[in-house]
Amino acid sequence: MSARNFLWSVRRELWENRSLYIAPLLLAGLIIAGFAYHSPKFADGARLLPAMEAAKAAKAAIIPFGLTAAVLLFAGWIIGLFYSVDALHGERRDKSILFWKSMPVSDTETVLAKVFIPLVLVPVLVCVVALATQLVLLAIGLAVMSSKGIDASIVTSRLPLPGMWIGMFYGMAVHSLWFAPIAAWVLLVSAWARRAVLMWAFMPFFAAWAVERISFGSEHVGHFIKMRFMGAMAYAFKPDALKEPITEISQLDPMRFLATPGLWVGLAFAAAFIFAAIRLRRYRDPI
Repeated sequence: MSARNFLWSVRRELWENRSLYIAPLLLAGLIIAGFAYHSPKFADGARLLPAMEAAKAAKAAIIPFGLTAAVLLFAGWIIGLFYSVDALHGERRDKSILFWKSMPVSDTETVLAKVFIPLVLVPVLVCVVALATQLVLLAIGLAVMSSKGIDASIVTSRLPLPGMWIGMFYGMAVHSLWFAPIAAWVLLVSAWARRAVLMWAFMPFFAAWAVERISFGSEHVGHFIKMRFMGAMAYAFKPDALKEPITEISQLDPMRFLATPGLWVGLAFAAAFIFAAIRLRRYRDPI
């Protein structure tokens, strides 16, 4: 595989899917506008922080910044999911696959570039946007506090932004690894299905859950679905860490996460799905 071809394939995806970076930027703009509108309330709330217990004051100071990161990261995963749904299906639908197959770029390079987008590029981009947005929110909040004669250290002394940023990028990395089989499966279905990719990707699992629940009264499929979508948080952080905002490195547990069998089984399935998607793209005709 050529690194140059791979990078050009990634650039191609960005050119053809501008919503990958426009949507997070628009969402960040809305968050900033909303915070700016309510910033006087933020400043007034800051006056109350010295009277609170240290732990409660820290939580109160963190709330707008933590919510900003959570909303943007969640939006990033949704953007990545819908990108994956159309990634290989769209080029078959509009017949552009015929043009791209005439170019000196292999199916392997193309599919790996499409896997790279939702699992690496979009999460990193969203984390950077979230970090920048938090800094803008802080600047707005401190400016309003200054205009009201409120000491800025009331907030800054209780706001562990470096720890929050480490936790944010760490969370992004573990979720990318944990969600790899989901993204790869959706790409495989995108390469196979003639229509209704989203339905074909997820309906079999929900149908299996419904049949099991009705026929046997058990929840094995439901537990599997919940574990694959939400399990990263349970394994990647210390057991009691999620009861508090993630602000310290001591709350992270990367060794436990890397020792989780579900991670490696999921990555093995992801590799198999990617291999199958490459083969399907090679022989699948336009719709």
